[in-house]
Amino acid sequence: MNNEKQPIFKDFQKNRDYINERLAVDKSFDIIQRDLEYAGINMSLFLIDGFGKDDILLYIMKLFAKLQQSDFQPDVLSKLMKTYIPYIEVEEVADLNNASDLVLGGPAALIVEGIDKIIMIDARTYPARSPEEPDLERVVRGSRDGYVETIVFNTALTRRRVRDRSLRMEYMQIGRRSKTDICVCYLEDIADNRRVDNLKKKLEKIDTDGLPMAEKTIEEYISGRHWNPYPTVRYTERPDTAASHLYEGHVIIIIDGSPSVMITPATYSHHLQHAEEYRQKPLVGAYLRLVRFIAVIASIFILPLYFVFTKQPEYLPANLQYIGPDEVGVVPLLIQFLIAEMGIDVLRMAAIHTPSSLATALGLVAAIMIGEVSVQVGWFSHEVVLYLAVAAIGTYATPSYELSLANRLARIFLLLCAALLGGIGYIIGITVWILYLARMKSFHIAYFWPFLPFSYRPFRDVFLRSPIPLKNRRPAFLHPKDPDR
Repeated sequence: MNNEKQPIFKDFQKNRDYINERLAVDKSFDIIQRDLEYAGINMSLFLIDGFGKDDILLYIMKLFAKLQQSDFQPDVLSKLMKTYIPYIEVEEVADLNNASDLVLGGPAALIVEGIDKIIMIDARTYPARSPEEPDLERVVRGSRDGYVETIVFNTALTRRRVRDRSLRMEYMQIGRRSKTDICVCYLEDIADNRRVDNLKKKLEKIDTDGLPMAEKTIEEYISGRHWNPYPTVRYTERPDTAASHLYEGHVIIIIDGSPSVMITPATYSHHLQHAEEYRQKPLVGAYLRLVRFIAVIASIFILPLYFVFTKQPEYLPANLQYIGPDEVGVVPLLIQFLIAEMGIDVLRMAAIHTPSSLATALGLVAAIMIGEVSVQVGWFSHEVVLYLAVAAIGTYATPSYELSLANRLARIFLLLCAALLGGIGYIIGITVWILYLARMKSFHIAYFWPFLPFSYRPFRDVFLRSPIPLKNRRPAFLHPKDPDR
């Protein structure tokens, strides 16, 4: 792609032909080029069919049709910009290449004979669905709106909840060909300037054709550690969740085309929070958080621990000797676990691709195949199915989908360690896992904060859902300008 600037020619026809050729109007049916003449002045309008607001453009054209040549004197550009284009989002562009790229994003370009600027009329509308509650972040009580795939809608949903004059939404474009719109959102009076500048520099360095996977592509560019399964940014589709993080001092990235916004930085504990805990009384919220933590811990450790006890029953206390399968079955226990783990992932993928009308049938097939029949033929034992179900439920109880997938890989890693070295391998695996997370950084922030390095008050808030009036300090690791809430 050619990113060089092309100044506007003095000849109107050259400007028209240049943009016509650059946009390949004759080769794409949805790119519209309309030659116009009002008050003896030649004009040419370029826009994308489906993006332009027909009623706005039609109103402007009707207004132009009533004008006389004297109405454009003495300065045609000034008269158009200040008087005869009754629209809010209007700007001047002095670069033909930039103007044609902007047209591909939705605004209409108006070339006027006799002026050395192109007038961009941002009368565009994008196909958009109505805001709905996100499937992954449902709450019993709370708002039912969620982010959509249109960036302007998402910025409006955010500003609706953060009516602060220091809220900054800085516009950027990423992708040489896709020209994807993104927005860096933060509270200037709270967020650390160095963190904001560092994030913007990383975004500016992204050099790629496009962002086909939107936020996931950006995450891989700015977070590094490509083979690390643990997420260093948090995703949310809830505007209230994004707003609460803005008030803490986080920086939000909103990407056009994605209903998920990125929250940076994000530690391990951030991925364990859920809006439901703050929609209930503090004691109830603390209980829900405790139950969720138990479920997450069980999803990682209980399956490998059961495997250790099965292979080395001498580790079991006398009152727990009942743990372990009575009949191992024809398939080795480790293979049973691995097959079952992959089977759950296959079912999950099948559920995603299965129409909702067939979801019940898929559930029945899964229950019959992985349940009774697989046990009866000797593929699995009853206890394997039980403990695998406990691990699966804990996985689905994890608020962050990305964290749940990473924890699943950690569980398989611990299972393989236990299979190789027994109980010693299980302990070694846990130690390696903890050290691995302790060494991780999320945008120069310790991933295991506030566990490592230890900070008492945030550590307490991680485990206990504190009453909101008592949470009068912003997280210290963000270095907020205004630490007192």
